[in-house]
Amino acid sequence: MEVQGKVKMIGETQTFGSNGFRKREVVVTTEEQYPQHIMVEFVQDKCDLLNPFQVGQDVKISINLRGREWVNPQGETKYFNSIQGWRIESLQPAAQNASAPPTPPADAFEPATDFSKEEHDDLPF
Repeated sequence: MEVQGKVKMIGETQTFGSNGFRKREVVVTTEEQYPQHIMVEFVQDKCDLLNPFQVGQDVKISINLRGREWVNPQGETKYFNSIQGWRIESLQPAAQNASAPPTPPADAFEPATDFSKEEHDDLPF
């Protein structure tokens, strides 16, 4: 599954427990009739995927829905859901390659005037 939208917030990486579990959260605002603020968490080595992104950037995040069951000390069973990201990519158009020569405007070429006159060419086909 995927979520698309504009980055509203990128949190700092948090570390939990003695085993060093890492988590980082990002909030994406969807761009639809009723925008939603969706929090997606990235865990462990996926936390670093958020480094190149900034608030305001349009992104697409590949996600998994996670659910777990927990029994509290009183014996009541509770259920929790989370949205876990595993890939994020920018939806900004790629900048034109700076080394590519610019395309000349169409009016820089002389228009063809006589299509009925057959010109000799030396192409082998």
